[in-house]
Amino acid sequence: MKRMNLLITAMLALAFTTTHAQTSKFYIKAAGGYFFSVSNGQFPDVGPYPPRDQHDVVNPTTGGITTVSEKVLTGSYGEGFRGGLTLGYNFNRYVGIEGTFNYFQSVKNLMTRNVTTIQGTTTTVGSVESRGHVNAIDFAPSLVFSPGLEKWNPYVRFGFVVPLWGRLNIETEATRTSAVPGQPATVVAQTAIHREEEVKPSPTIGFQGALGVTYAVAKRFDIFLETEYRNVPVKSKSKEVTAYNEVTNVVNTTNGTVISTQRRGLNDLSTAERETDYVTTLDQNSNTPTGTAGSKTNYKNDNTPANDLKSYINIGGLGANLGVRLRF
Repeated sequence: MKRMNLLITAMLALAFTTTHAQTSKFYIKAAGGYFFSVSNGQFPDVGPYPPRDQHDVVNPTTGGITTVSEKVLTGSYGEGFRGGLTLGYNFNRYVGIEGTFNYFQSVKNLMTRNVTTIQGTTTTVGSVESRGHVNAIDFAPSLVFSPGLEKWNPYVRFGFVVPLWGRLNIETEATRTSAVPGQPATVVAQTAIHREEEVKPSPTIGFQGALGVTYAVAKRFDIFLETEYRNVPVKSKSKEVTAYNEVTNVVNTTNGTVISTQRRGLNDLSTAERETDYVTTLDQNSNTPTGTAGSKTNYKNDNTPANDLKSYINIGGLGANLGVRLRF
C-alpha cells in the first residue's frame, strides 16, 4: 500500500512538472485601444472660473450684467486613446501574471466658457474658454486566469493601476473689450490672452479588470481582443503656467487705428500667478488673491506660489483593446 502511494505521488509530481514545463512561458504583448468615460463628475475650476458654460449680457447704459443661461460642465478624462506594452509569464495553462506599461491621451474637454454680449445685440465684449486634456503613463500589474484552451482561449484579467507620470494640460483663450479712462467712447481697449498650464498629480493607485479572448494564429503568435474597465481617481498637487501671451490694443473704432499696444508675457507674471500649490483647506495663512489690477491678479505674497483647493479628476473608463502576443 505504501509503495502504491509513493507511485501515485511520483506520477502526480511528474505530471505537474511536465505540464508546468510545457505551459510556463514568457510572452510579450502590444495593444492599442479606445476608451469611453463612465465615471463623470464636475470638472475642477480653472482659476477663478467655475466649470460653467455661461452667457451673460451687459447693459450698455448702466453697466449691469445679467446671466441669461448657465450650464454645469461635467465629464471625466477617461475618454481617449491608449497604447500598451506587456510582459507576461504563464505559471501554468490556467494562471499567469502580467505587467503592462500604458500611455494614454484623453480627448479635450470643455472646462469653462463664459461669453458676455451687449444687451439686445450679438456683439461680444468678453469671452473666456478653457479646454483640458490628460497625458499619462502608468504601470498595471495583473493576474490572468483562463481555461487553457488551444485555439480560442477566453480569459479574465484584474489588478492595479499605478500612475507613473501624468499632466492635466489646460489651454485658455480670453478676450475683453473695455472703455479707456479719459478717452471718448469710440476709443476702446481690446485685450486677447492665450494661457497654457500644467497640473501635476499626487501619487495614487487605481484598479482595472478585463474580459477577453486570444486566438492562436501560429505556434507562438496570437491575436487578442478584450474589453477593459479602469477606475483611476487623481487629485491635484501643483500647477504651473507654462505659456502666457497677453496683448492689449487701444483702438479708435471709428477708423480702426491702433493708438497703442501693451504686451505681457510669461516672465511678467509674478510667482503667485505662475505657480499654485493645492491644499485641502484654505485659511487665513493661505496665499490667496487680494484683488486685480487689469488682468494682473495680486496675492498676499506675490513672490511665493499661490494656494488653491485640491481638485479631483478620473482618468478611468471603459474601452476595448486589440493587440498581438508573441510567446517564447
